[in-house]
Amino acid sequence: MTITDSRPNELIRFRLEFLKPFKATNTAEFTFKPEGTQTSVTWAMSGTNNFMGKLMGLIINCDKMVGGQFEQGLANLRAVVEKKG
Repeated sequence: MTITDSRPNELIRFRLEFLKPFKATNTAEFTFKPEGTQTSVTWAMSGTNNFMGKLMGLIINCDKMVGGQFEQGLANLRAVVEKKG
């Protein structure tokens, strides 16, 4: 994971390089949106798929495969922010 862009109170963008279950490079980002006294955080990932990636997307439920990791990452971020608040 390599941070490629960081704008305080707005976003953090990074490049993810995967080796397993297949080699891929994607862009992911956290975006921050103030909502009253809180901040809404969105975690998104994008990239291109070759034929094998598209085929795997049809066979494997990617949300089920990595969704829990996204949720855990957001929960960890929340814990850190609330601890400092």
